[in-house]
Amino acid sequence: MSTILELRAKRANLWEQTKSYLEDHRGENGLVAADAVETYDKMVAEVQSMGVEIERMENQMAMEAKLSQPTSEPIRDELKPVAGKVRPTATEAYNKAFWEMMRGNNSMEVRNALSVGGGTPEGSAGGFTVPDEFERQLVQALDENNVFRSIARVIQTNSGTRAIPVATDSGTATWVDEGGTITESDPTFSQKTLSAFKLATMVKVTNELLNDSAFDIAGYIAERFGIRFGNAEENAFLNGTGVSTTPGTPSQPTGLLSSVTAGTETTTANRSTLTFDDVYKLYYALKSPYRAKASFMCHETVMLNLMMLKDTNGYIWKPGLEVGKPDTLLNHPIYTSAYMPAIAGTSADAGKKVILFGDFSYYWVADRQGRTVQRLNELYAVNGQVGFIGTQRVDGKLILDEAMKVTALGA
Repeated sequence: MSTILELRAKRANLWEQTKSYLEDHRGENGLVAADAVETYDKMVAEVQSMGVEIERMENQMAMEAKLSQPTSEPIRDELKPVAGKVRPTATEAYNKAFWEMMRGNNSMEVRNALSVGGGTPEGSAGGFTVPDEFERQLVQALDENNVFRSIARVIQTNSGTRAIPVATDSGTATWVDEGGTITESDPTFSQKTLSAFKLATMVKVTNELLNDSAFDIAGYIAERFGIRFGNAEENAFLNGTGVSTTPGTPSQPTGLLSSVTAGTETTTANRSTLTFDDVYKLYYALKSPYRAKASFMCHETVMLNLMMLKDTNGYIWKPGLEVGKPDTLLNHPIYTSAYMPAIAGTSADAGKKVILFGDFSYYWVADRQGRTVQRLNELYAVNGQVGFIGTQRVDGKLILDEAMKVTALGA
């Protein structure tokens, strides 16, 4: 913990030195000397690298805490049944039987215990629904590897689709004379539908590791699946194209960049540089009620550009000084994603949507309850390995369009 705090303080100090260096090498005409630009860029790059290292250390600390949890429980008397309704997949018996099956124990007792959770027999296409405790662990891994889930609204759904009514017009009030007729003004509604699109991945584990009782198979699968699912989800939540009309192309969530359109007020003057004015145009393009909880999101190459912008009070980008706190732009959190468009400095940059700004809680992520894991016994047997297939069903969609704005690069 102290190392992370020290690194954050060092990063903040370096940023102050970087700003001072830039000002010291700014000429009377307000331009930075050409021979100082390279040094300044290196200092800024080091500030960014420290930010990446801080994030890596925080993720490592969280993972170590998770892996340090006990892998077994002390011997105790048999627990008495809990009164009330309990989900079958939340019982200790189901959890124990599930991981016995994953390790290769295919006894009748294990199969009978798993049957209560709605699983399908070993070798069929469905796999077994993961225990509730493991699902919580997997969701935690998704949160750690997917910044989107930490700022979006995540809901659980048991059905294949979920219809969400959205008010598009709240109606109006009018002045009337005493005893006069009151004009009707009914609100109008539209509807957003969240479906359940399938996401899948597979990992292979050697038989030696599976037979090692000290090997935390649950933690390993949660970490691998979490990283892969997290990356695929974040890409889809930003760039997903929604329901596919092309044969052979699977459907996926509708990404934010596919949902929002760049108006003239959020288009830059050119395709290679972002200015202070561009950021302010984006800021005020968003309605005031949504700005209270709004955040920025961009690629790291765009962040580098934004770090150099300032107003009369100084630089508008500020480094986060506390553990778990993001950097800020105009006092609003700013997040980076590798799946946001980057500025490459070529003609292909024209029209790219490079900065999102809005209340991300209006982007809803719908998890279809019941992630499954299936064990593949024979497919990799010649290599002494066992495969594990993980599947989940998820959708994402911007529920209220006016809650999000975007800046696009000019031509």
